[in-house]
Amino acid sequence: MSSKLLEMTGVSKQFPGVYALKGVDFTLQKGEVHALLGENGAGKSTLMKILGGIYSIDEGKIVIEGKEVKINSVKDAQQYGISIIHQEIVLVPYLSIAENIYLGREPLTKAGLIDRKQMYGNAQKFLDDFDLGLSAETLVGKLTVAQQQMIEIIKAVSFHSNIIIMDEPTSSLSEKEVEFLFKTIRDLQAQGVGIVYISHRMNELFEITDRITVLRDGEYIGTVVTKETTIDGLISMMVGRELTNYYVRDFSAPGETVLKVERLSRKGVLDDVSFELHKGEILGFAGLVGAGRSELMKCIFGLDPFDQGEVFVNGKKAMIKNPNDAIKNRIAYVTENRKEEGLFLIKSVQYNVTIKILHEFMRFFQVNAKYEDRVTQEYINDLSIKTPGAGQTVGNLSGGNQQKVLISRWLATKPKVLILDEPTRGVDVGAKAEIYAIMNRLVQEGVSIIMVSSELPEVINMSDRIAVMCQGKIQTILNRDRFSQETIMHYATGGN
Repeated sequence: MSSKLLEMTGVSKQFPGVYALKGVDFTLQKGEVHALLGENGAGKSTLMKILGGIYSIDEGKIVIEGKEVKINSVKDAQQYGISIIHQEIVLVPYLSIAENIYLGREPLTKAGLIDRKQMYGNAQKFLDDFDLGLSAETLVGKLTVAQQQMIEIIKAVSFHSNIIIMDEPTSSLSEKEVEFLFKTIRDLQAQGVGIVYISHRMNELFEITDRITVLRDGEYIGTVVTKETTIDGLISMMVGRELTNYYVRDFSAPGETVLKVERLSRKGVLDDVSFELHKGEILGFAGLVGAGRSELMKCIFGLDPFDQGEVFVNGKKAMIKNPNDAIKNRIAYVTENRKEEGLFLIKSVQYNVTIKILHEFMRFFQVNAKYEDRVTQEYINDLSIKTPGAGQTVGNLSGGNQQKVLISRWLATKPKVLILDEPTRGVDVGAKAEIYAIMNRLVQEGVSIIMVSSELPEVINMSDRIAVMCQGKIQTILNRDRFSQETIMHYATGGN
């Protein structure tokens, strides 16, 4: 770390009804990976959107390499060598990989036409350097989420930026892809690039970052050297208190079988999958990216068809052809892709929480607004959703708070079987503990939960049993006495 690359001083930003940032300071050195940490709604993304030209600054100043600058647009930020890899993928699905990488800055021929040969050649070189095994001509819409995430990273690198902001870059990546990302980060460090790294995964921070700055409720709390701090110390800075009971779980003997899946198959996706879910248990599903976990849940909930197999609910065969059939069988499903498959982003918090239970508020075309308001407020309080009010547009909330709104919607249906697909993805440690406590309360009340998660500590600490999938099959179902990360990875990679 030879010299200061970036200095943000006294940065403030206010939105209608909420102060997002209040006098925040942040610095970045050349060749440094500096983590930005805080609970959802702490102001991390807002600070970086100001740096990236997406939001204007209300107060404060930005200094890049010793010179104060004004960043009023994304183009300004790019001219100052700043690139952002957003948490939510913003690629154009019907364009090729090359067209996405060079969108808006396509190389031109002398005649002023797009030089497609040069564009595709340059893009292919990036893909080959990253060893992705993809053609630059492939449509982005045909890529997996993990592959699209890597294209976002390549796009940022292609700008030859001095400052790269990575917002939850590993949320959709497998362990192998994470290793490759970290190698790429170290290569960029060696070139003097400064990287701002936003992540809720503590183990990543200790592996890849040099310093960590913590924000809380839009205010600067402090900056620490990574190797001189601890996870407990960071959590205390984030939430303003010690978080003693992180994984909240009271284990008891599970009851009768409430859901039974027999020999479920879908060509090229699922192969002869069978399992049982008992009353009052959490059945975890582990596996690598592409193992078929989410695809299995979508089949059970009626989102995707399956070729053969049967689903039984409380001992009776259930004909689930669509999500409405699943809901009638008291099955709820919280998708991993909240923005595309879950939320109505232009609607209010209240609309999103109550949309599945409107019949409870309506009588002869009259809406019981007081009852609807009370139910919405209960979930805002129970899940600690940070919002100015129930009327706030969901798209204006942080990613973690959006996730809690989505969970609230399905909890409001009072399900007997609750499928949670990556329930804490992009959620901070304080909110995670709250979600775990809610899960624990639900199973004590007799609800049965299927939890799909890529975070092994989460699966191990919260599950009664763990089903490990690999290439569309369940390799094994582990009881608690066999839980370990090594055992799960053995089966997840195809071990017998």
